[in-house]
Amino acid sequence: MHPNLPVMLFTAGFGTRMAPLSDHLPKPLIEVGGKPLIGHALEIVRAAGPCRIVANTHYLAEIMTPWLEREDIVPVFEPEILETGGGLRNALPVLGDGPVITLNTDAVWRGVNPVAVLRKAWLPDRMDALLVVVPIENAVGHTGNGDFDLTPDGRLVRGTGYVYSGLQILKTEHLGEVAEKKFSLNLVWDMMATEGQLFGLPYSGQWSDVGRPESIALAEAMLESGDV
Repeated sequence: MHPNLPVMLFTAGFGTRMAPLSDHLPKPLIEVGGKPLIGHALEIVRAAGPCRIVANTHYLAEIMTPWLEREDIVPVFEPEILETGGGLRNALPVLGDGPVITLNTDAVWRGVNPVAVLRKAWLPDRMDALLVVVPIENAVGHTGNGDFDLTPDGRLVRGTGYVYSGLQILKTEHLGEVAEKKFSLNLVWDMMATEGQLFGLPYSGQWSDVGRPESIALAEAMLESGDV
């Protein structure tokens, strides 16, 4: 088992697709099944073992930051939205230089702990990133195509068969190669894929994207369903 890597939670965004619920409440604090979205994320992170947890803040930071501090999560404020890549790079002084787990806070999971299986599958001598992906037919609440396809040896290529779940382990060296201040992690993934270092881990359980108000009922139905 690898040492518990630090975890970065993405909590800075405006959550515009969640309006009007997100007009006066940060999206991670919107409740699904009687628990805020970020609470679901924290549950799986902490169940996988103790670790340092960091979260970026921007939109309604005056609400988000006290919540994070009560949960012993280190907030890193962004004066402007930096997107996933820029936000992660901005938090590196707190996270450190090694590999990091990143987790979006707008999905819920049912089944085996995804953080635990991700850590177990991580092979740092072979991989620059390992992304947990969900077969498109199992992605509850997701609209549109998938993001990737899997090769027989577990590498990821751009495609439509699998949806990125929002959970990964990522080496951070490539972040320093991007000139832009604001950028998506997609840019880094494409660099890694070109080098054959981007890998995917299919999730065996259930996963629900909670991106819009109407997604909440779908996610709650999934959480209340029978065993996986």
